[in-house]
Amino acid sequence: MTEPAYDLVIRNGRVATVSDVFEADVAVIGEVIVAIGRNLPAGKREIDARGKLVLPGGVDSHAHIEQLSAAGIMNADTFESATTAAAFGGTTTVIPFAAQHVGMALPQVLEDYHALARKGAVIDYAFHMIIADPTPETLQNDIPALIKQGHASLKIFMTYDRLKIDDEPLLDILVAARESGALLCAHAENHGIISWMVKRLLARGYTQPKYHAISHARFSEAEAFNRLIGMAALVDQPIMIFHVSTAEGAKVIRDARGEGLKVFAETCPQYLFLTAEDLDKPDAEGAKWMCSPPPRRASDQEALWQALELGDLQTISSDHAPYRFDETGKLRAGSNPNFKQVANGLPGLETRLPLLFDAMVSKGRLGLQKFVELTATAPAKIYNLHPRKGSIAIGADADIAIWDPERVVKLSDPMMHDLAGYTPYAGRTLRGWPITVLSRGRVIVADGKRLAEPGSGRFLARTGGDAAIPTGRLVADMDPARNFGAKLL
Repeated sequence: MTEPAYDLVIRNGRVATVSDVFEADVAVIGEVIVAIGRNLPAGKREIDARGKLVLPGGVDSHAHIEQLSAAGIMNADTFESATTAAAFGGTTTVIPFAAQHVGMALPQVLEDYHALARKGAVIDYAFHMIIADPTPETLQNDIPALIKQGHASLKIFMTYDRLKIDDEPLLDILVAARESGALLCAHAENHGIISWMVKRLLARGYTQPKYHAISHARFSEAEAFNRLIGMAALVDQPIMIFHVSTAEGAKVIRDARGEGLKVFAETCPQYLFLTAEDLDKPDAEGAKWMCSPPPRRASDQEALWQALELGDLQTISSDHAPYRFDETGKLRAGSNPNFKQVANGLPGLETRLPLLFDAMVSKGRLGLQKFVELTATAPAKIYNLHPRKGSIAIGADADIAIWDPERVVKLSDPMMHDLAGYTPYAGRTLRGWPITVLSRGRVIVADGKRLAEPGSGRFLARTGGDAAIPTGRLVADMDPARNFGAKLL
């Protein structure tokens, strides 16, 4: 009797990539996709995907997991709970943060987060390094060494009292990223505008969560984008702008990319499906919908969808930042906090893909191939995880989500697998759901159950890749041929 040719064959599904949608079998040996075709030979195990979609597992490139905030609040999730939620939502790779705070040594920060992930993660992961204390040691020694170890993206904040990086040290970080071949990612909002608005609102008694949406004046986003882009252009360093929320912000990015600048950008489901009106709830209830930047207007949603269609925004991440609606999280300052006292962030790892599938595929907005691109292939390419991650392709890891496009699910708080205790999308009915999820050929979710063991996810070391390579076009002030011979880079 002939031995089965493959360890696993997923049969008769409709496979989707960025470029094509076609009926095929997908065969796996070990952890890798080895064949895609019709009527492939038998496998030791087979999954019948007739009537289903066979898609690459999602790549969520922006999530906060088991992370201590600058205010000293630990978010609700462990690596086990967060990555479990991701897996149930069809995501098989996640890039959370190793968060440095002032006074912390960056190598120790990385080791602490690695220890947590090794213990709990059930899907594969990489790390962005948050830089909050750009000392000479951090800039000259730690960043280059850690990038060589496979942590090829940095994140900075241009706002938040305990995290913000001012313009001069930001330029130092941009140069450190450039010299070591890393991508610089940023939370870009104008701190002064936000601080001024917060003080003015609170002094006049406007304390409810809904006023958080007003405190982050929309101009604070576009102004910070312009400033960040200008500094990045000065030193010719590629950047990724996180969680774009406004039409004005999207326009700034469109204009910069039109000028040939190497600017990447993302948005998140909260800016496509929520508005500031969602924060307008009785008492402190609106705190559940507080994140930064805040949800905006319906007109901004439309502008962001257009920016995604045009390619101005290349990815959609969750920005998963879960805090419970109790004294451990959102209500740490009491049952009736002012908006400044509330931890900012929403859970979203599990709902990211189903929300987007319903909008993009079931309802026909942008379509299935664009769904695959924005949620898996593009983030894998930008963060240099492709072709191993983000595509159904021969030689890629067998990270696969099998979707039932007809399954109807009404979102509810109890069905979520993270530890936030709620979802901001409760009550929404979605069509399309991942029913079987594989990571490196292992079935990790099936029949509503998690089958992967904690700690079975692996760290993905990576270099900066194409996205992090400077354009080579120096502005006049930095070009020795045009600045009287001064060599500044």
